[in-house]
Amino acid sequence: MVVVGAGHNGLICACYLAKAGLKVAVVERRDLPGGAVCTREDLVPGYRFDVGSSVHIMIHLTPILAELNLAREGLEYIEMDPWAYYPVEGTGRGISFHRSVEKTCQSIAEFSPRDAEAYRRYVERWTELNEGVFETFLAPPSPGRLFGTIVKRNLFRPQSRRLWSSLDTARQLMAPYGEVIQETFENEHLRTAMLWLSAQSGPAPAEVASGDMFGWNAMIHKCGAKRAKGGSGSLATALVKCLERHGGELFLGKGVEEVRKNGRGWEVQAGGTVFETEKVVAACHLKTFFCNLLKDGPRELAGRMEKARIGNGFGMVVRHAVEELPVYGRGVESGLQAREYHSGMQLLCRDRAMLESSYRDYLGHRPPANPSVVAMTFSGIDPTLAPQGKHTLFTWAQYHSYELRNGEKWDEIREREADKLYELVCQYAPNMRGKMIGRYIQTPLDLERDLGLLRGNVMHFEMSLDQMFMFRPLPEISCYRAPMKNLYLTGASTHPGGGVFGASGRNTAKVILGWRG
Repeated sequence: MVVVGAGHNGLICACYLAKAGLKVAVVERRDLPGGAVCTREDLVPGYRFDVGSSVHIMIHLTPILAELNLAREGLEYIEMDPWAYYPVEGTGRGISFHRSVEKTCQSIAEFSPRDAEAYRRYVERWTELNEGVFETFLAPPSPGRLFGTIVKRNLFRPQSRRLWSSLDTARQLMAPYGEVIQETFENEHLRTAMLWLSAQSGPAPAEVASGDMFGWNAMIHKCGAKRAKGGSGSLATALVKCLERHGGELFLGKGVEEVRKNGRGWEVQAGGTVFETEKVVAACHLKTFFCNLLKDGPRELAGRMEKARIGNGFGMVVRHAVEELPVYGRGVESGLQAREYHSGMQLLCRDRAMLESSYRDYLGHRPPANPSVVAMTFSGIDPTLAPQGKHTLFTWAQYHSYELRNGEKWDEIREREADKLYELVCQYAPNMRGKMIGRYIQTPLDLERDLGLLRGNVMHFEMSLDQMFMFRPLPEISCYRAPMKNLYLTGASTHPGGGVFGASGRNTAKVILGWRG
């Protein structure tokens, strides 16, 4: 068995297969495992920078960590509590989103007691809905399985029956999440915080049938949000150890040139080596695989994959080494000591108009004049990331168009656009002016070149309803099998999509091994 790509889904799939006794080799073009779940120590001396995802949420709703016993491999997680914080600029106050619903509601009540109660009802309602949806994430998607799960929950859970039989539930699921947020809450600060959180998967607030982009945030109270100690790449390191403990092999620096059928088996040509195997798992971007790597595959499928909607990117990220942590207050205060909110995603977006203006720029293929930012300061809870007394500051921003049509090029404007992100942090936290030591910039073009994320889309394909569940990435290959014998698929290109989840890798292994239940 050869797995093409050492992203976290590819590694998870390989670990299950090796644990079951199969002989497994994973080939990866980069010199580090993990794909977009990777941490580097060579960018600014003394600092550990994630180069992809940083917050691990959904994998903690799965049994993967326990089933693969990754704690045995040294993987340790740090709870982010609060997991998000919305500072109200210039006031020294903000809304904290804790693992505890009650503590979160207490924070909201300082701005709106009515919205505190509305938030409590929101969590109860959308958690019940999404527990049912989540069951479908842990198995190959099909209409029968999707509707069977809903029917099962309706039969045995009265609260589910009330929700799923409600026309208002159907209406909200089919509505744009921006409008669902608007009708659920009254306070503009809470509305903006929820809007910016919900935008993290890519679809804009006005996209039809995106209501659950808002509703899904309720599930974070169930599992929490966590940081892998030592950096996001600690998950990949543990997976490699698990793979090798079960007899699997990892080949780094082996970029795949061709995958072709050879009699009853396959040949994978990678880095000058030819691997002969009975089965292949494509764990890379599936457009790259079907359109560039697979030789003599179905032409119609390659044509359809070429047209699958990747979109035009949607964000960029800058990793900073800094002297101190941001302090969200009125004056210039010291950021030498960590505060409670430094554990969470700091939501820097003044209002809905700010987010919508950057999306209009995105539609016009221009860099955003006023990007919104998620600031992350994980050295505040994990001192292994920076030298003593120093810190890391990661900033993710939206919306950033991969393809520019204003005459500019990303390689020429990357420093200018990175400055905008740091400037917004300084507007919220004046103590950060002049505190940058170094930085690592990842434009949409960099994300494509370095991580293979085509057009800078970190989710591979857009996470819209028409490309989710049994439609992802295409209906005929949505259940992790290609229409060629012994060719399997996994990764963010497949159900249930992007993020540090691992469900796709586990599901693909289940298909290969013929697991039931």
